[in-house]
Amino acid sequence: MKRLLVTGGAGFIGSEFVRQGVRKGYGIILADSLTYAGDLLRIKEFEKEISFHKISVTDRDAVEKLFIAEKPDAVVHWAAESHVDRSIMDAGPFIDSNVKGTSIMLDAARRHGVECFVNVSTDEVYGDLDESGSFFETTPLNPSSPYSVSKASADMLGRAFHRTYGLPVITVRPSNNYGQWQYPEKLIPVVVVKALRNESVPVYAQGLNVREWLCVSDCADAVFRILEKGKAGDVYNIGSGEERKNIEVVKEILKILGKPEDLIKFTKDRPGHDFRYSLNSGKLRKELSWSPSTDFGSGLNNTVEWFLSNINWVNAKIAALQEYWSKAYS
Repeated sequence: MKRLLVTGGAGFIGSEFVRQGVRKGYGIILADSLTYAGDLLRIKEFEKEISFHKISVTDRDAVEKLFIAEKPDAVVHWAAESHVDRSIMDAGPFIDSNVKGTSIMLDAARRHGVECFVNVSTDEVYGDLDESGSFFETTPLNPSSPYSVSKASADMLGRAFHRTYGLPVITVRPSNNYGQWQYPEKLIPVVVVKALRNESVPVYAQGLNVREWLCVSDCADAVFRILEKGKAGDVYNIGSGEERKNIEVVKEILKILGKPEDLIKFTKDRPGHDFRYSLNSGKLRKELSWSPSTDFGSGLNNTVEWFLSNINWVNAKIAALQEYWSKAYS
């Protein structure tokens, strides 16, 4: 499987996968529609070593032409709309990209006989937990938001294509990713930017919701391990075991930046806000001998330092994001 077709490879997590893939010697075929969250700057250092195609996974004809031209051995499907708040405002783009787009990709992979199709899902497909317990790969799906419903649909489509058509699909369900190049609409970069500007830092409710934080480099590394050694038809949770309350993460960032906690402003909670996610990743660790290499403390420090060193990119993205929101939801 030397030629990898990576959808969404100009996005936050997909670009880390692309960077690692080039270093590992894979031939990377990158397909990305470059929506507001995509940016080729993320993979600029490897642009000459990548075959880039600006297409949407929802464009059936373009996807078919891509498979004919590039003849990939395997597909790693990262492309997705991923922001829960936007899915609550308008579910349409999430259904279109995450469900229709995945269906089109699976159809093309089946017709062209790929050796492996890694379908990237999320821990959010499980719903949420109270203060105890963890999700296993066999836990029934119980998504809460329009976003997680769209990802659960894509997740189930992949597994259906394996069972019905024999397509060698592997499903991966990572926990919350963080790290360099993250788009500034997610919690960690939002806090960094707001704090640097001495603006109020918004936190839903009392910030007691719990997430399991996985460094983006560890996530990409795990997906490569699964691609190379995983079993077709199987599902793998990818988690770090590093659970934190949102308010704890916010306060730690403020501490790193030397900013006061009185910048925190608690806001009305998000509708249907999941309380806690926790993945049992024992299957991945035991069967494929994988474990994360980045602890949350050092990972968060490195992430904040990266944003400080790349603040011009962050500010440009915030300006573009504000323009996007004004056009999309005016």
